Amino acid sequence: MSPDVSLATPDQRERVVATLADAFREDPAVRWMFPDDDSYDDHITTFAGGRFDRRMPLGAVWTVEGGAAVALWSPPGGDGGDTDEYPADVAERLAAYDNAVHAVLPAGPHWYLGMLAVDPQFAGKGWGRAAMRAGLERAARDGLPAYLETSNPRNVDIYRGAGWQVVAETSLPGLPIWVFQHG
Repeated sequence: MSPDVSLATPDQRERVVATLADAFREDPAVRWMFPDDDSYDDHITTFAGGRFDRRMPLGAVWTVEGGAAVALWSPPGGDGGDTDEYPADVAERLAAYDNAVHAVLPAGPHWYLGMLAVDPQFAGKGWGRAAMRAGLERAARDGLPAYLETSNPRNVDIYRGAGWQVVAETSLPGLPIWVFQHG
């Protein structure tokens, strides 16, 4: 049975942010951006919350079970970028990561899967794929390709198994980045 996927609502923000914080706690890119254990929770909450706040009104955030799984997409034209305030070192890492990824993304219109997460206690149920699929269906209806990136080597085969293809690779010091296209 397929899980119920729906567009996020403002009242799901807290649950979505908690899912993202828990799911990305050991993610190589997120830990590269926010390496300090003492400030991780504050920074990831700001980061994930800001992305939710910009993408949810655009109809670009899909959830399962009220946020136990979430796919945060950027529609064509983006979502306004990161406007949150961080200490200088964190802001520098965020900008470096963003610049590295955007340097290899296409200039034309596309949908971009910025964050995909499942609350660890619900992993393995297919909820992440279901949330992701809703965004892929939207991109297909728009006649546009979809892109995502990962720095987690474990995710490369997972995304390939979901129909994504690596179309570019880049890196930052100690951090490989694979860029995928679907459609």
